[in-house]
Amino acid sequence: MNYAAIKKTDVANGPGVRVSLFVSGCSHRCKGCFNSEAWDFHYGREYTEETEQEILHALSPNYIRGLSVLGGEPMEPENRGTVLQLLRTVKRQFPDKDIWCYTGYDYEKDLLRERGQEILQILSMTDVLVDGEFVEEQKNLTLAFRGSGNQRLIDVQTSLRRGETVCLPEC
Repeated sequence: MNYAAIKKTDVANGPGVRVSLFVSGCSHRCKGCFNSEAWDFHYGREYTEETEQEILHALSPNYIRGLSVLGGEPMEPENRGTVLQLLRTVKRQFPDKDIWCYTGYDYEKDLLRERGQEILQILSMTDVLVDGEFVEEQKNLTLAFRGSGNQRLIDVQTSLRRGETVCLPEC
């Protein structure tokens, strides 16, 4: 997997100060995407063990609230294995830090319906999923932590426990 960027003090992609990993590769190709250069799976740098160590080191300060994974598209089949490994390591080393994942896929229609092992394992470690493609006609810069009105902030752990989609109040 390649990645486009690592932001070590991000305040735009989830609450608090976060570390954000922008993966490369996205088949959605949303009109008006803010990160269209990351559509290319070969864009940026190769994700290595050193990359993971850099992310873990950046997560270690107490003022860092958690990790956000976005892109590109973290849920693309080409990216899932590496994302899953990173989330396992983060949950093991930093169990009190939250994980946000941004995806253009729809939670119910795409991710739960597919029910692949990697998807289910990623979801089992994700606290908040921001789902849905960016829709330029619904662009709204006043929304918290997302770009268009169709996108939702899903409380993944509560949703999995209840068997129904539970959005955060900001939805």
